[in-house]
Amino acid sequence: MSERHAGPAGPYDDPKEDTGPLVLEHHVLKSLLGAWALAACAPAEAGAVEEHLGGCAACADEALRLREAVGLLQRPESLDLDPGLRTRVLESCLEVRPPRIPVPEWAAAYDAETARLDALLQDFGDAEWHAPVRLRWYESDEASSRRTTVAGVIAHLLTVDGLVALALGMDDPLGDAAHAGRTPSDRTEAYWRAARFPPTRSVRTPWREQSHALVRTVSFTDGGTGRLPVSYGDYELPLHDAMLDRAFECWVHAEDIAVAVDYPYEPPSGRHLHRIVDLAARMLPAVLEHRREHGLAAPGERRLVAAGEPGRSLRLEIEGSGGGEWLIPLDSPAAKGSAEHEVAHVALDGAEFCRLAAGHVPPREAAVGQVGDREAIRDVLFAAASMSRM
Repeated sequence: MSERHAGPAGPYDDPKEDTGPLVLEHHVLKSLLGAWALAACAPAEAGAVEEHLGGCAACADEALRLREAVGLLQRPESLDLDPGLRTRVLESCLEVRPPRIPVPEWAAAYDAETARLDALLQDFGDAEWHAPVRLRWYESDEASSRRTTVAGVIAHLLTVDGLVALALGMDDPLGDAAHAGRTPSDRTEAYWRAARFPPTRSVRTPWREQSHALVRTVSFTDGGTGRLPVSYGDYELPLHDAMLDRAFECWVHAEDIAVAVDYPYEPPSGRHLHRIVDLAARMLPAVLEHRREHGLAAPGERRLVAAGEPGRSLRLEIEGSGGGEWLIPLDSPAAKGSAEHEVAHVALDGAEFCRLAAGHVPPREAAVGQVGDREAIRDVLFAAASMSRM
């Protein structure tokens, strides 16, 4: 077998002239060890280095040290799937073959979050289903909590999703206990009381079947039911906002479950997180007004702000995935947020803001950046936390 040797013009001759193995001098091979460790060598060079390592102990030791160093430079990859992977795969598939009946954009977050939670649950054994979970929320500006299990959390999601099912004319998962109340907490307590035994893994099937049915039903309506009111007992949301609300709660409680079983869980994809943040930001002015009426927030300006007119505003800046900026009117829910009338600025990470709205983060500890009217900032942060519920 012929061999190629380094000539005067370079370390080796033109490979088109000869396809035999590459032979290089020791100092050249040693200089290639770094590139070889990074897998950056040309195939012929890599082959020459590997052949040399079999007969040179000094270079073999150096190559081993370099490979170990490269391993330390690389970030360990999680075995958990990127929460945005499902969305990207579906979008890719749908570009090739568009759905005959597409899921409305305002229901896509709920579809994605229920699928993610179901994937987390699918391999749970009895120990995981009965793992203790503490549900947390804010009530009367105080932290509240309720102890249950993983199965109890899924039962809670089943019963509250049932409010959307009722608005769409579907069956109520509460059955005979449906008369117990219309608020999410009343319905959940009624379901737990009506069960002869604590909820078990069997609750997963009705919850998942109902979530599939909800997505199917709103898809078949061609998005025309988006304004249909969904009653939460003491307030209502239009269907498109109720579906975002259910996506939000599904993610929050999926995190509760993941913490209980010591498993990592990522926030929603950026597009869905932005929609969830937008829902909370749109609800804040009305929540502020409600709290002001009950003496839980500072009075607004004495000057009445007419509907649609600009008034004092707080700039809510959400950073990271799903981020954006919202101007929150402070004195009237009918007023228009105005940059010219901005009196305060709050900056928060998107997931952190959502955890604040879920009652999982104390309002005094939530904001990364705060500038301006301290009273307005406090009112908005506490209003965000007060939107939480069991």
